Amino acid sequence: MAAYREMHRAYHTLQHLGECLTLFETAGVQADRPSEVEIALWFHDAVYDVVAVDNEERSAAWAESALREAGVDEPPIERVRAAVLATRHAVPAATHDERLTVDIDLAVLGASMERFAEYEIQIRREYGFVPEALFHEKRRAILDGFLRRESV
Repeated sequence: MAAYREMHRAYHTLQHLGECLTLFETAGVQADRPSEVEIALWFHDAVYDVVAVDNEERSAAWAESALREAGVDEPPIERVRAAVLATRHAVPAATHDERLTVDIDLAVLGASMERFAEYEIQIRREYGFVPEALFHEKRRAILDGFLRRESV
């Protein structure tokens, strides 16, 4: 919870985590392994440094460490790790539970116009150090990348 409260966050906060967990309350019934998807959601943005390129890897490592410490077997640990890594959004998710995790993470893209506008403001705030023109160019590229996929 403390990680999601870090001062540099504007979107990747407890609000986002709460929205994900609220969606999971209804969508979780679709999961093959609901508890693993829920754990992946808790950890998916646990590490969030806007200048780092390994946030998901570090978040997945944190989940892996916490699960090992709790005595969880390796197969579930690896599935949670993979679901957290799927939220890099670099390639389409490989399994049903990874896709569900990604769908929940990206649900803001299909939110109301008001929530989507708030999300865009929050993302801009997180990347406030990036010059306006460059921010819009990169933001457009990210969103265009999602649009070019067969499905998001």
